[in-house]
Amino acid sequence: MKSFAFVFPGQGSQSVGMLDGWGDHPVVAETLREASDALGENLGHLIKDGPKEALALTTNTQPVMLVAGVAAWRVWSAEGGAAPVALAGHSLGEYSALVASGVLTLAQAAPLVRLRAAALQEAVPVGTGAMAAILGMEASKVIAGCAEAAASFGPGTAEVVEAVNFNDPIQTVIAGTKAAVDKACEVLKANGAKRALPLPVSAPFHSSLMKPAAEKLREALGGVALAAPAIPVVNNVDVAVREDADAMRDALYRQAFGAVRWVECVQALKARGVTHIVECGPGKVLAGLTKRIDPELVGAAVFDTASLAEARELLA
Repeated sequence: MKSFAFVFPGQGSQSVGMLDGWGDHPVVAETLREASDALGENLGHLIKDGPKEALALTTNTQPVMLVAGVAAWRVWSAEGGAAPVALAGHSLGEYSALVASGVLTLAQAAPLVRLRAAALQEAVPVGTGAMAAILGMEASKVIAGCAEAAASFGPGTAEVVEAVNFNDPIQTVIAGTKAAVDKACEVLKANGAKRALPLPVSAPFHSSLMKPAAEKLREALGGVALAAPAIPVVNNVDVAVREDADAMRDALYRQAFGAVRWVECVQALKARGVTHIVECGPGKVLAGLTKRIDPELVGAAVFDTASLAEARELLA
């Protein structure tokens, strides 16, 4: 068996019918029931039938992506799949990783991510925040361009723009107030970025503007018992493995308004001897990023019965 890690995708990989590829697998059905009971609503119906617009609402997207990632993990385990060397998750995906590691139960995690989503949405009025993907530019230049854009508004300004997702060596997502993000896009294109693409999101996730939401999350986390991880989880905010419950709570709190250091997370997994990184859940976004971060790593995905069989063969 090759040395591998499982990683879990976050918001943006959802789609109507994203669990259909598992057929009527009893593990998937039980996972849906468990999460639905915890939230008091039928997540299976939402995932299977949508509509797309409902699935795209942050307060819905985060719980359904949690469930989809956990379902894929549980099927892998139920079908005799070996345990990975380590786990990680992109943004929201970190909660799926913590469930897979046994730190949180799904019944604990589902209400937490629903609260997290609602708090993030409420932190900044719709239309006043924005995010954009900057392509074809090194992260250090994106950070410098954001600082240049923010400075252009003068001292004491309330305008904010920050680099918040370091997805691959030349793809960085920025977030902040709409005016500042728009200005940063202009600056970064003038400074040599290939593209600056506004993202269709409802809030400036992972920016310092999310601090009020993080405070609500911290209060909720204080009432949740966390177990020691059975499998190491590399977190987003520190690119570190935390095993103490208070340290894990603090990392999740800071993650809400801190950058997703995904390039470093993948590098940290490789440093643990990992040669293959398997995306566990809908889509292949992280598998694609893996190859761009380090061509020596092999990226794969597990999102239905066929891809699970392919992953098992790849890792054998």
